[in-house]
Amino acid sequence: MALCRFAGFLGVLASVIVSPSQAQVIEFESNGLTYQTLTRGELTIMYALLPTHIKNYAIIQVAIANGSPVSWTLRPEDFSYERADGEVIEGSPARNVVTKLMQSGGRSDVIKLVQTYEISIYGLSRYNSTNGYEQRRQAAFGSVASTKLKAAAAASAVAFTITKLGPGKSTDGAIFFEHSGKGLGPGRLIVKAGGELFRFDVRDDHTQQRHTP
Repeated sequence: MALCRFAGFLGVLASVIVSPSQAQVIEFESNGLTYQTLTRGELTIMYALLPTHIKNYAIIQVAIANGSPVSWTLRPEDFSYERADGEVIEGSPARNVVTKLMQSGGRSDVIKLVQTYEISIYGLSRYNSTNGYEQRRQAAFGSVASTKLKAAAAASAVAFTITKLGPGKSTDGAIFFEHSGKGLGPGRLIVKAGGELFRFDVRDDHTQQRHTP
């Protein structure tokens, strides 16, 4: 499995970010996806738009590392997307996403989501989450037998949930933005976390990403 030490990832960021006052968004490519990352107040957030759209959900993969001496609680609702036309879409709670996928989606939708997420997260060099998808996946499948419950467990493992992130810990997950079928388009990803405000300018989500699962 292509997971490496997360400390190495933070080391790369440290070589570029000199101080909080000089914090800047860093962009890089990995496995065909374009990532942006930013550190504020010793909290590092990294994300990429995923090419998979399911049931009018646009999806981003997010990874967060807490380099501060205090714990922070993070929620999907802390993430919002401001479209170019001014519309703001808030990240959907994980329980809502899983329920909708199981009610109106199908096993094939969940399989596509999991495959896309695994290709992106396992292909991301210098990253190893201390409490993210891999840990949730192992816990979810440990006590599940039926096919339908396995699909629900898989969706639950991928979705970013309410997380208390302790000092030196890291996590990852998928944030779902529900739209009316027109996608997100160009705009701005805004994250309120760790007592800080993170802003990322986003190009059109259909042209920015070139990864095909």
